[in-house]
Amino acid sequence: MKVRRKIVEIDEERCDGCGLCVPACAEGAIRVLDGKARLLSERYCDGLGACLGECPNDALRIIEREAEEFDEEAVEEHIEAEAGEGVMACGCPSSQIQSFAPSAKGQEAEEAANQGRAGSALSHWPVQIRLVPPKAPFLRGADLLVVADCTPVAYPNFHQDFLTGKVVMVGCPKFDEPQPYVEKFGEIFKVADIHSVTVAVMEVPCCQGLPLIVKRGMEAAGKKVPMEVVVVSIKGEILRRRKFAA
Repeated sequence: MKVRRKIVEIDEERCDGCGLCVPACAEGAIRVLDGKARLLSERYCDGLGACLGECPNDALRIIEREAEEFDEEAVEEHIEAEAGEGVMACGCPSSQIQSFAPSAKGQEAEEAANQGRAGSALSHWPVQIRLVPPKAPFLRGADLLVVADCTPVAYPNFHQDFLTGKVVMVGCPKFDEPQPYVEKFGEIFKVADIHSVTVAVMEVPCCQGLPLIVKRGMEAAGKKVPMEVVVVSIKGEILRRRKFAA
């Protein structure tokens, strides 16, 4: 049944197929096909326009027209199907949803350490905050590690001391817009039943907004999750830890 409502419109002449609008759409309504962003189904689009601000070419806008009604159940089924196939809606190989066993694990990790080598503790892909969909299977019930992207470079034992047993999301609070981060974490806390959060940032001023972004995401979702903030120096030392109770 069609009703008059707000819905996204994509200008194919302006669109260059960059795909930045895709992870911004929590409903997975947009996919890059044949080099252009396209609306998969009218019923997947809620018309709120979360994707608009991500387009560098102003190729998206919200209009009002006759369209199929937004169908939340259909969206749930669509997202589950995408997650089951392990592919995000953009179809980009770098965005494929994957969960796998980390190589830094138990006795194997200890043996590797004794031999002067370290295995990876990473258990999923993707890791960028902007690319991780809120309903990714690896987020469910997870101990979440949110990291400013300079931190793994500065801290030498990042995998062993921070990443083991956690699901990681990486981003830069200086170069990325904070509000989309807040909205993303709000959706994650709303649907993923996160068990705990560790936020690891550098000592530099531009990193200090990341814990606040995560807190605002919790507030937007109406959730209280135990959180620890860890600050790392530019020389790779832990300067301080602070825990916040749920």
